[in-house]
Amino acid sequence: MAATRPENIFDLLQVAQAGLKEARADDGALLLMHFAFRGLVAKADLFLAGHGLSRVHHRMLYAIARTDGIAVGQLIALLGVSKQAMHRPLKHLQEQGLVLAERSPHEHRSKLLRLTREGARIERQASAHEAAAMERALKSVGESERQAWRTVMLELARQI
Repeated sequence: MAATRPENIFDLLQVAQAGLKEARADDGALLLMHFAFRGLVAKADLFLAGHGLSRVHHRMLYAIARTDGIAVGQLIALLGVSKQAMHRPLKHLQEQGLVLAERSPHEHRSKLLRLTREGARIERQASAHEAAAMERALKSVGESERQAWRTVMLELARQI
């Protein structure tokens, strides 16, 4: 017999076992966001850990892979982190031979970041895990539900 899906976040095993109760009307939505994100990144996190990397490294690789050379300052702004928070993981990616930093030909004080071949391979594999999780979830709902989800996510993203 197939397991039934819980209709309420408070019916999820982890939540029920912890004895969480709804204190505010939006607690269920916040819990859903938390557990949904964990579900999205779980396999990618395991893959990355096998390479001595974390989700922070993946976010950096993901952004760098989608540019023609992003300046360090642009990456800091995009990810919403401080220079100090960026320094250690970026240095680690460079030391592992996954990211190259080259002086910008137009702005000599600026360094442009690019992935190495190995960096691109790791980014593709980690992102493929997340893309597969997203695809499975989106296939389980109709187009109007997918559009509603995108609307909610975009509204949350605009609140930054």
